[in-house]
Amino acid sequence: MSTYVYGITAASHPSLPEDMGGVGDPPRPVRILKAGGLAAIVSDAPEGLRPKRRDLLAHQSVLSEAEGAGCVLPMRFGSVAPDDDTVTGVLGERADHYQERLRALDGKVEYNVKGSHLEDAVLHRVMAENPELRAQVEANRQSGGGGYDDKIRLGELVANAVKAREAADAAEVLRFLEPAAAALSEGPESTGWLVNASFLVDRATAEEFLAAVEQARKELPHVELRVNGPLPPYSFVEPGPAQPAGTTIGADAGAE
Repeated sequence: MSTYVYGITAASHPSLPEDMGGVGDPPRPVRILKAGGLAAIVSDAPEGLRPKRRDLLAHQSVLSEAEGAGCVLPMRFGSVAPDDDTVTGVLGERADHYQERLRALDGKVEYNVKGSHLEDAVLHRVMAENPELRAQVEANRQSGGGGYDDKIRLGELVANAVKAREAADAAEVLRFLEPAAAALSEGPESTGWLVNASFLVDRATAEEFLAAVEQARKELPHVELRVNGPLPPYSFVEPGPAQPAGTTIGADAGAE
């Protein structure tokens, strides 16, 4: 039977409750595999595992319980290894890496920040900033709305101005938030987001990071910022002893 991996911790990490259940229906019993100075929190992997809310919550619950007693390197939902021996084998092969990550992530959490433009507000801003755009709008107005080519020209000017503003605002958001974080991991670009970034933050200074978010919101009122956290530091753990089975859930989805 395949082995489902929740996270990696030190072998000295306190044991989880004996009746702790993980993913699956019924929940598969959670157990610990040890190799040298490391331990993997695992259970048997149910067949046909999919990212259903019940299993997402079970995955997060196991991690939350474990994190209450010490640092854990969280695996994303759906991390499955062929068997227990594969897990312990990789723990041995990558011991130095995992031990370094445990030291680096001790006492830290992740905040995921996504930013998007408020459409009316950003259009007002690019109009105020762009004389060429204002001139084209006025020319179209004076000619009764403008011809086909005029409208195309205006659309291109607006699109280019908004794109440039997206790049500038993304840089501004990072400028506000990076100093309040220990590390940054930028997520993949996706339609609708000008910023998709995860920040590694010390638990003791989390309020400072959230204050930086509020300052960014104040200084950039045309940008909507959505913050998800604190989360386990998924984005700061390199690929571990398992390959995702089926759909791999993102850092922010794993905590819903």
